[in-house]
Amino acid sequence: MNPADHLKRGVRWSLGHGLPGNLMRMAARKGDFQGRMSTEAERLSTQELLPLIEEIRGAGTMAKWRLGHITVDHEAVRETLSSNDVHAGFVFEDGTVLGRLGRWAKRDGLNPVEAPSLLAVEPPDHTRYRKLVTRVFTARAVAKLRLRTEEIAAELLAGIPADRPVDLVEAYCAKLPVEVISEILGVPEKDRGLVLELGGGAAPSLDMGLSWHDFRRVEDSLDEFDTWLGEHLGHLRKHPGDDLFSQLVRASDDGAQLTERELKATAGLVLAAGFETTVNLLGNGIRLLDEHPDQLQQLRDDPAGWPNAVEEILRFDPPVLLTGRQVSRDTEIVGQQLKEAELVITVLAGANRDPKVFTDPNRFDVRRTNARDHLSFSAGRHYCLGSALARMEGEVALRAFYDRFGSVELLPGASRRPTRILRGWENLPARLTPADRTQSVEAVPAAS
Repeated sequence: MNPADHLKRGVRWSLGHGLPGNLMRMAARKGDFQGRMSTEAERLSTQELLPLIEEIRGAGTMAKWRLGHITVDHEAVRETLSSNDVHAGFVFEDGTVLGRLGRWAKRDGLNPVEAPSLLAVEPPDHTRYRKLVTRVFTARAVAKLRLRTEEIAAELLAGIPADRPVDLVEAYCAKLPVEVISEILGVPEKDRGLVLELGGGAAPSLDMGLSWHDFRRVEDSLDEFDTWLGEHLGHLRKHPGDDLFSQLVRASDDGAQLTERELKATAGLVLAAGFETTVNLLGNGIRLLDEHPDQLQQLRDDPAGWPNAVEEILRFDPPVLLTGRQVSRDTEIVGQQLKEAELVITVLAGANRDPKVFTDPNRFDVRRTNARDHLSFSAGRHYCLGSALARMEGEVALRAFYDRFGSVELLPGASRRPTRILRGWENLPARLTPADRTQSVEAVPAAS
């Protein structure tokens, strides 16, 4: 890396992590809600964050913090995420020193939290990008993928040993979604391990307040991911297939091709998002069902309940803790006046525990009738375009796992991922016992 690029990287870290991280730690010491959320999320599970979430709830629908508001209210979160008067990402004001520094140091390569990433752009660009990828994630398209997902699950489960401890994240929870999204996107089998590694390495980029060491490691992963994408997309230009990546390469909207940077940003985000959150969904689900054996037994007795169980897992321990928005112009959310440039932190995990929406919200109940009212996939124009795929994968993967293994004993040594925003398990050691398939169907009583 040449000196100029190294200096720009240092500025990016200072503006995006060093300065905000120090501000958050100072704010936390003064009792600021967002400061405490930022620092405590690094070491606490979502369940352990509940006292803070309820403290924020008690402070009002849109609780104040140093730079804006933070909300755990279901209606306020949904309205904020759906409002045309707020936008994704954070932009320093034009004309300020920080604004000029930010533009000068802006990263040229892949960055999931900056334009032209779908996570950071607004209409009309967001509409154009999203239109290109939505069709592969429709409910009808996902339904066609179910059989292949079932085959992948069976193949992976057949390779998991039942006679010794195994890490379920490594052997199953991570592998299944990366195999599914790779087939959708035409990623060669030889590259799938690399894609999983690079996606995991880039995941902390969603966090704020990374150390300089972690930031450099994340940017190195993003650089490698960017290089791989360029090579892969170049290959598809010469050898196109029927996969989404090939479609993106030749896609156009009213005759206007995506630029190379737009193409990489869109393809990279779809690829990473296609497995990152599903890894968390599966790991969180297995952990919750281990902690609530009565709920697992209900699903063993009535497998038709698996789709709703996935919704309850998403509600109770969502793969994404929170997301932020910046006010574009003075506006009103749930009767609260918000000023231009203020930040609004929407805590998805808090909205999912709103007692005004969910009866006994801190109880894990796979039969909860309105579990699907969770906001774990966000809302509005940034609603997760892969939600139908994630739901299907969760249902297929968890049902197949418990069909194959009659006993799942989680062992000591499990650790959570070291990310604040993405919530899941880094590893889940377990000992598994195959289901007893020798039992016949209960005999019909003989006629007397």
